[in-house]
Amino acid sequence: MNIVVVGAGYVGLSNALLLAQKNNVTLVEIDQNKVDLINAHKSPIVDKEIQEFLSERTLYLNTVTDGSEAYVDADFIIIATPTNYYTELRHFDTSAVESVIESILAVNSRATIVIKSTIPVGYTNDIRKKYGIENIFFAPEFLREGKALLDCLYPSRIVVGADTSEAKTYAQMMKECCLKEDVPILYTGSTEAEAVKLFANTYLAMRVSFFNELDTYAELKGLNARQIIKGVSLDPRIGDYYNNPSFGYGGYCLPKDTKQLLANYDGVPESLIRAIVDSNRIRKTHIADQIIKKNPSVVGIYRLTMKADSDNFRQSAIQGVMKRVKGTGVKVVVYEPTLAEDEFFHSQIIRDLDMFKKMCDVILVNRVDDKLDDVKEKVYSRDLFTRD
Repeated sequence: MNIVVVGAGYVGLSNALLLAQKNNVTLVEIDQNKVDLINAHKSPIVDKEIQEFLSERTLYLNTVTDGSEAYVDADFIIIATPTNYYTELRHFDTSAVESVIESILAVNSRATIVIKSTIPVGYTNDIRKKYGIENIFFAPEFLREGKALLDCLYPSRIVVGADTSEAKTYAQMMKECCLKEDVPILYTGSTEAEAVKLFANTYLAMRVSFFNELDTYAELKGLNARQIIKGVSLDPRIGDYYNNPSFGYGGYCLPKDTKQLLANYDGVPESLIRAIVDSNRIRKTHIADQIIKKNPSVVGIYRLTMKADSDNFRQSAIQGVMKRVKGTGVKVVVYEPTLAEDEFFHSQIIRDLDMFKKMCDVILVNRVDDKLDDVKEKVYSRDLFTRD
């Protein structure tokens, strides 16, 4: 197959590498720096398996900044461009997706277009009507940051928002490149597939919020949150996973997907979805309040990243806590070695860890790091199980 993947983020890059094991893949990315890194067999994001594939595997992969030539001969074109959520509009910004579709249709009307960018419920059907095309469907991804390619190689399921011959070819193509045997494949309508994505991520956000609220209760009542969580999680219907308290859910998907799903509920009775969104905001306010109670002169933010083994801090919960603490007038400094800038939201970036430790009265840490063992008395974290 000749395949084009548009967008070299977590979803696009991992899918491109997966498929490039057995197909000719052109990866299109407008960021020249990312293109140069990938062509030099270096990963532009922190992901162990992606780096191993780029440096050690034989791949039929070419990465370019302009996909117009590649579109011409493509059998499948996978769109994985970012779709940010606009709070004011209560809608994803899907302009990048539509721009790619228009570029494709200008040179190739026979290629099957697969949307992997997260989109509102009903979007694919609207696109079919807008452009008068049928050979387009949505196929959601369920990838963890830092383990995106691993999750492509061992997927929990393959969901395809169509039941056409092209959809079945696509699903088989994906399955043949996986390492996991007997991957479940589910064919649905495109609108149902869009709903699967948003509801799955909102359920995960709900689980994060539940254990965070349990932890808030235990902290304020002077109870051992770890013991309560262990006892609750021993119930096999609940399970001992995805239950480690944090400062809130964050990252590329959960914040925007929960808000988009809530917006899609317009005119439909609900209370739970709104509560999940509200709970995440309340949790960050609680964490900030606990810090302020300590009357610190200087609060240190240790890493902006959302989780361990990741370089992404997009909408990480610690940023929300940081802004709330700064709003009270307390000085905040940040230790984040991946940042080239000298400031982050008008807070000084400290690159010397020893200096950072000395100048902070309280150090805020979403995920505990043994590099802070010598200043444990300064550390505030709700990480009970030292895992994500």
